Amino acid sequence: MERPVFADGKAPDALRTIGEVAAALGIRQHVLRYWEEQFPMLRPLKRSGGRRYYRPDDIALVERIDRLVHREGYTLRGARLALQGKGGEKAPVGAEAATPPIPSTGPASSELVDRLRALRNRLGAALG
Repeated sequence: MERPVFADGKAPDALRTIGEVAAALGIRQHVLRYWEEQFPMLRPLKRSGGRRYYRPDDIALVERIDRLVHREGYTLRGARLALQGKGGEKAPVGAEAATPPIPSTGPASSELVDRLRALRNRLGAALG
């Protein structure tokens, strides 16, 4: 994996501010802060005044999260599980997404289930 290019003259293993990481990776700062809440393994150093300093390992983790979520289509939960080695779920894509089965409670519900399936198929076809 290519390392982001930092044009700040710092050593490759230097600590980076959230602004530097955001600019190098093309990710907004508020997204990085949100990801810190959603991914417990993403813990940049926090110094006085709450300033965040990202280590090279933190930056590599941000790159992996970005790849999983924005390029491979994972949900945040799925990306978190994938990073923890527990698999993960990708976000549904259009009509190809699997739909959960409709529970059946008796003969009267089978007609309703058939009608719902027909409606789902029509909607899927309309969305293309």
